[in-house]
Amino acid sequence: MKVITFFKQNKLLTLIFLVYIALLIIIPHKAFQAVNHTSYYLIEMIKILPIIFILTSLIEAWVPKTVIINHLGKRSGFKGIILSFLLGSLSAGPIYAAFPVCKMLLKKGASISNVVIILSAWAVIKVPMLANEAKFLGVKFMVIRWILTVISIIAIAYIVQLLVKRNHLPHSIIEEQNNSIPIGIKINNSYCIGCGACVRLQPDDFKLENKKAFWIKSILDNIEQYQNTISKCPVNAIKFRYDD
Repeated sequence: MKVITFFKQNKLLTLIFLVYIALLIIIPHKAFQAVNHTSYYLIEMIKILPIIFILTSLIEAWVPKTVIINHLGKRSGFKGIILSFLLGSLSAGPIYAAFPVCKMLLKKGASISNVVIILSAWAVIKVPMLANEAKFLGVKFMVIRWILTVISIIAIAYIVQLLVKRNHLPHSIIEEQNNSIPIGIKINNSYCIGCGACVRLQPDDFKLENKKAFWIKSILDNIEQYQNTISKCPVNAIKFRYDD
């Protein structure tokens, strides 16, 4: 029963195993070649992936979620696109090493489009690869191919962002998003009475204009202080704003 349960839970692995068995029966020499190639890549992955997992865990533990949201989130804009290209282009290791990194970034609040850019840049426009491309195929070839590739990556990232939503992602990522960290402040001006409590508590973050309060920052740098200010608003007009 345990064996059957294992095969049901690992359908892809079971299918690959059956293909190997079929090859061994029908074309034995091809089966041995396939096993040799598979062993080579498995050994390579065993060497690389533990380092990637350690690095990913350190980033997940040390980099605050608000930093990822502000720099790679849905509202990061042009800054997020540039940073995503840099992360992908300056990366090291094969493309499969990018998947655990990108999963961690999604859990931390990175947008789907920026993750697509990181993956695509990691795969086709890494700096060492561009240097070798220029050496063997010429600088003009490399530059034109790079420009067209960047345009294509941005277009693909936009399309994927439209077609793939957060609820399409694995549950482990969605669950993390349900505990999301606020990325901004919103003030309901219909409730605001212009008492100025928020301005007195955080004069560098709020201002009064026409007897209404406004948040003048773009980044939450001290959530605990904002929580105190929100709790002191007499009409509950101030709320945290979360990423979509």
